[in-house]
Amino acid sequence: MKEIKAFVHRNRVADIVHALRNAGFCSGVCNLSVVDVTGTLQALDSQEQSFSLELGQEVITEVKLELMCADERVGEAVQIIRENGRTGQKAAGWVYVIDIGETYPIDSE
Repeated sequence: MKEIKAFVHRNRVADIVHALRNAGFCSGVCNLSVVDVTGTLQALDSQEQSFSLELGQEVITEVKLELMCADERVGEAVQIIRENGRTGQKAAGWVYVIDIGETYPIDSE
């Protein structure tokens, strides 16, 4: 089992999530989280930038996608995220793949 983390521009999230769903990554139980984060990706335009006093530089609100998937589907998921996350910029985001050692359900017992 792997965890895929992707940091992408907000305007690309819907396309990525729809493409993942269409590929069967969210059928039944969907192990996908979408979280707003402050990051340092290059802004698409000046309106999406703000200055962070904590970081001392320009930042944007980007989105972190977290997807848990089977090892054999990692390549497919990464390809979907990269293709649908494109903005026309050289570095429009990042995708990380992390091994998951163990998982445990939280249930009613």
